[in-house]
Amino acid sequence: MTFVVVAAHPDDETISAGGRLLCLENPTIIHVTDGAPRNMLDAAEHGLATRDDYARARRAELTAALAIAGIGMERRRAIELVDQEASFHLAELAITLAEILREIRPDVVLTHPYEGGHPDHDATAFAVHAARGLLARAGDPVPALLEFASYHDKDGTMSVFDFLPCDDCEVQTIVLSGKERELKRRMIACFVTQQKTLAQFPIELERFRPAPPYDFTQPPHAGALFYERHDFGMPSAHWRALAREALETLGLSANNNRRFV
Repeated sequence: MTFVVVAAHPDDETISAGGRLLCLENPTIIHVTDGAPRNMLDAAEHGLATRDDYARARRAELTAALAIAGIGMERRRAIELVDQEASFHLAELAITLAEILREIRPDVVLTHPYEGGHPDHDATAFAVHAARGLLARAGDPVPALLEFASYHDKDGTMSVFDFLPCDDCEVQTIVLSGKERELKRRMIACFVTQQKTLAQFPIELERFRPAPPYDFTQPPHAGALFYERHDFGMPSAHWRALAREALETLGLSANNNRRFV
């Protein structure tokens, strides 16, 4: 069975699915962004003078982490959008992903849920769902779609590794073995520039479920989203307007998306 993992940033695949990466045979890892936002605060904190320097550092961290999982960089595809800007490229991102999936023809794609945690995460979820819609419309094979748990807002706090509620969604919780935990710790340690963020996530378990149908023109949950409570510069209403525009560009609709999921 062939797997493709589509992650918004270098490290998302490790923190949310690192234990499974250790078990998959020759997965392809696709990264939507280069992990380096234009805001240089994090880069400067690590002595990196330019955004390109930060992107190179993120790539080197990823290379080291994937090597621990036995995954060479030849298994990685990089789309290289700017971190925090994937939402502005939804239609082209969906088309690019459809082309890659058409080439690889995986059995299963694993990606982010739509949950309002990070605009790039939601953009990646949108693009994967839309890419499957494009494949279905063209009569091409459509891979099964799974999603990994990440983070979202819950009563004003950060809820990690729990999915938003969903009718008829069967969640699989995998408790990592001692060996898997140790290897995942080593993988996470490779992401030197991300340690403060990654420290918020437990290492002993991972959660997955079949991706439910989403209407990306509606918010993922009531109230303020996690990324609206933080400095991402992306109100939910603006994100949903971008999603609506992308669906129109692609000739898909919210109802189309539900049928293709």
